[in-house]
Amino acid sequence: MLDVMDDWIKDDSIWVRRVAIICQNKRKTKTDVKRLFQYCKEHASDGEFFIAKAIGWSLRSYAYTDPSAVRRFVEETNELQNLSKREALKNISKKEIKKEPKLLSEE
Repeated sequence: MLDVMDDWIKDDSIWVRRVAIICQNKRKTKTDVKRLFQYCKEHASDGEFFIAKAIGWSLRSYAYTDPSAVRRFVEETNELQNLSKREALKNISKKEIKKEPKLLSEE
């Protein structure tokens, strides 16, 4: 299935690209993290609301499994839309976010 998503992430339709981004939601430890972060990074600067929301949603979903990896990704991906950042960090405890105050400082 994930091989198909490699084609879908390049599709002209935002809805098909969105499915590719969110396809791993709730996979927890079975998430292909490299692919997830690659897809999110490839579309981080996409101005389309539904793509930015999907990126945030996917990162938030994976943050339940590895919050520090998501925190690092958000910090290192400067082109990430603010909406994606907010959604990604939504369920990471405020205590953890305070350790990294620059994560939301660009808003």
